[in-house]
Amino acid sequence: MSSVGLIGIGNVLMEDESLGIHAVNTISGGYACPAGLEIIDGGTLGLDLLPYLEKFERVIFVDAINFGKEPGHIGVLEDDDIPAVIFPKISAHHIGLADLLSVAMLKGVMPAKVCLIGMQPSSMDLSVGLEMSDIVNANMGKLIAVTLQKLKEWDMELVPKNADSPARPNNHS
Repeated sequence: MSSVGLIGIGNVLMEDESLGIHAVNTISGGYACPAGLEIIDGGTLGLDLLPYLEKFERVIFVDAINFGKEPGHIGVLEDDDIPAVIFPKISAHHIGLADLLSVAMLKGVMPAKVCLIGMQPSSMDLSVGLEMSDIVNANMGKLIAVTLQKLKEWDMELVPKNADSPARPNNHS
């Protein structure tokens, strides 16, 4: 079985910037993780995530992304559609992700498949705070559903830990 990494990226001290971390933690807490899948809180590790790219055949990143769309918009970028050098800035920590992907390509350790699932934050101002905006909270369930669907496409179907009632994304407000 191939190995898949689900990596949440963000800064939990920076309001909507934390949405990737909250999404993967909600998935980790609410769903049984199948063999071959590892869920990682990547925080702001940047290049320190390189060993994970070397380890996995396929990687999904979940992050706050500036798509230039309305707050709460969810988008999916795959493989070559993910810019390794990102101009203009699409994420508050874009240098870390861009550097990570560039180094992985240079070292020849880029996973066979890479997917970036992101949500447009309410603001790119990098305000300090532990609470995400109402619009991001309202769209977390959709972000998680998109992530679970991509995992299913990659033969990683997650089932709720409590089979009696489907796991629902936590309200992070």
